[in-house]
Amino acid sequence: MSVVYAFQNANQQWSDDQIKLAGQKNRRIAMDMLVQKYRQPLFRHAVYILRDEDEAYDIVQETFIRAIREDRLFSMDFRIKAWLFRVAKNLCLNQLRNTSRRAAILQANPGATHQDPEQFQSLFEGEQAIAMMDALKELTDEHQEILVLRYYDELSYAEIAQVLDIKLGTVMSRLSRARQKLLEIMPPELSDRD
Repeated sequence: MSVVYAFQNANQQWSDDQIKLAGQKNRRIAMDMLVQKYRQPLFRHAVYILRDEDEAYDIVQETFIRAIREDRLFSMDFRIKAWLFRVAKNLCLNQLRNTSRRAAILQANPGATHQDPEQFQSLFEGEQAIAMMDALKELTDEHQEILVLRYYDELSYAEIAQVLDIKLGTVMSRLSRARQKLLEIMPPELSDRD
């Protein structure tokens, strides 16, 4: 009864442990809670990688389909957030590889692959966020990815280590280097603000 009541309170943000407990009682309700909690962060992450909202939407759906099939999902020692982000990232990378293979086969027009800056504007509102995304584009892919995982997707160091399949110390040093590089290229109007 309390699980159903908690689920019906749509404004509540559940912890992963609460979702796991709900999953032990009612898997369908727990999946609904999981989708509500993670669909936006996963969508943002997929758009960042793919630069295409429609493809990102499909990736998020596929991620949740895989979550439904994952038997360990609601085990108390399972790391839901890191697993979801890792699955979404892998699906995105597969999509990018498939797209480039199709483009090579079809000899696609290279001009059709430009990045539309309005995709980011709809996700990260405001002038400061747009300028930050422009600054991020000047970093290496490795630095962009770790900054987005930490500050936009709000993953912990341990979760980032699991998503990227690297050691915790590597996460900390890479994040430190990425922040330093970002500060070097950041527009003055951003570095002056708190």
